[in-house]
Order: sequence, then C-alpha cells, then structure tokens
Amino acid sequence: MKLTHTLLAASLLFGLGACTQETQNKIGREINNWTGVNGVLEIYAGDKLVRRFIKVDKLTTALGTDTSKDRPYRFGYGIMDANLNGVVDSGEKKVYFEFSDYSTSYVFFENPA
Repeated sequence: MKLTHTLLAASLLFGLGACTQETQNKIGREINNWTGVNGVLEIYAGDKLVRRFIKVDKLTTALGTDTSKDRPYRFGYGIMDANLNGVVDSGEKKVYFEFSDYSTSYVFFENPA
C-alpha cells in the first residue's frame, strides 16, 4: 500500500514539474481557493494608505466574456476596513471590490495574525 502512495505522489510531482509556469500558478490559485487564505489588500495613493480590505480569500483576474482573455482589472470580496485599524469593527461589512492592474498601487498579503 505504501508503494502505491509513493508512486502516486511521485507521479503527481513529476506531472506538476512538466507544467508551464502559468499552469502551475493556476493550480496554486485553485489550491488557495480550496484551502482559503486570510488576505489583506491595501490600496495606496502615492505613499498614503487610502483603503484596506481584510479577510480577503483571493484576488481574481477578470476574463473577457467572449474572448476569454484577461481584462486589465482584478476583483474579490473582503471586509472594508473603514477606519484602517486592521480588525473587523461593528458596521464593517463584506463588500465586492475591483481595481485596475495598470494604475492602482496595491499590496496583497496573507494576514500573519
């Protein structure tokens, strides 16, 4: 039984290694979508933090309806941290957001807390 599991794991690793980088990235995003993450999205105007979304599970690149090509914006769902204190306060709700990949200064990271 252990030999079967070892062969299966080796086959999966070999198959993953044969994938292109973009395919590996998509697989990684699918795993994140399945496991979930505690992401934080910060939006900046110059060097000033102007918006923060917390408890973001993922950022998604929009695809064209008819072309299936990537569109120049990303979107997701998260709690809008209105007072920028990094915690969910009374009245702060989960919202949909989107932003331009070309003109928006942002940082997305997993919350270490």
